[in-house]
Amino acid sequence: MDDFLIFDGISKSFSNHKVLDNVSLTVKKGEIFSLLGPSGCGKTTLLRICAGLEEPDSGRIILNGEDITDLSPNKRQVNTVFQNYALFPNLSVFDNIAFGLRISGMKESGIKDEVYKYLEMIQLTDHARKKPDKLSGGQKQRVAIARALINKPKILLLDEPLAALDLKLRQRMLVDLDNIHDEVGITFLYVTHDQSEAMSLSDNIAVLNEGLVEQVGTPTQIYEAPRTSFVAAFIGDTNFFEGDVIEVNEPYSTLHIEDFTDVLVYNDKKIRKGDRVYLSIRPEKFTVTLQKPQLPESYNIVKGKVEEIIYLGYHTKYWVRVNEYLIETKRLHDRYMLDEKMITWGDEVWLSWHADYCYMLEQYNMEDEALLTLPDEEIMAEIESESGEDE
Repeated sequence: MDDFLIFDGISKSFSNHKVLDNVSLTVKKGEIFSLLGPSGCGKTTLLRICAGLEEPDSGRIILNGEDITDLSPNKRQVNTVFQNYALFPNLSVFDNIAFGLRISGMKESGIKDEVYKYLEMIQLTDHARKKPDKLSGGQKQRVAIARALINKPKILLLDEPLAALDLKLRQRMLVDLDNIHDEVGITFLYVTHDQSEAMSLSDNIAVLNEGLVEQVGTPTQIYEAPRTSFVAAFIGDTNFFEGDVIEVNEPYSTLHIEDFTDVLVYNDKKIRKGDRVYLSIRPEKFTVTLQKPQLPESYNIVKGKVEEIIYLGYHTKYWVRVNEYLIETKRLHDRYMLDEKMITWGDEVWLSWHADYCYMLEQYNMEDEALLTLPDEEIMAEIESESGEDE
């Protein structure tokens, strides 16, 4: 059944504050589906409603064709992995994993075989008799996952399971989670505020903001074709532009962007001459050169001046001033110290980009621009974030 887990019109309020507003989502059987968004967007509340730990004010939850909205948590065949592991400190790794099987009444002979199968899967066989306080954070989380999976739930709920781990360990655990999922094959519903986690792990992502679903799609769709300004700003980096349609053609039309230039855009929306259009263009879509490039008519070219630079090893970010616009760009490095011509502060440069890279937004909110990183205000925070020093 493709529609394995269905959230149908879920709403929830706390003290007259609406946390979820008529949320409807469909999760397919066997996929990793992520709920992604900032703190307070409602993603954990939606997960807790699925687990039976909260009751919705309205709406239904359908799991594998069964309405589970009013079922108690222990009857839902749903298990949850929490951020703080929730292991029993007085029990060994083996006994933590075996706990659910013992509650269900399985014989000890069967429990031993089953537990060691999962210990092997999470690569902790040699740690079976250790207590949780003797384990690393990543090991504790793997035990928590095995304890949840051994009961063979229909769906595994993961509530920011890697948030307490450092950067390197999170990256390793993402690989481990993906491998565990491939081995057991059950549906994962994954809650996170970390874009890179969701993008690298998920089959599909729902981006939530203030209790509403902004967009649902694959990681590629979410990144390359954001529907709203919130999605464009929250997922990665972007540049926003607004302009008026001055010419409509197929497949490209032309916008006049005041204090910038006339821009050729791919005509993927129903637009008319005179319409106001909002664009998102990712930094890596721009090519930055010291010499004016010779390119086909389907490219845009504009001249600017470098105002800020952040060198990040495999790429450099440049903020280029073009009249009233400060454009964030990204230049990947192949031979930076060998024969690649360096660009430095104050250089006059040319920005070029294909018309296909101008993505028209369906919804635009000026407040979403606050999500974008500005070089003058947050330069050190960005360097630390991308290098992992503040994780």
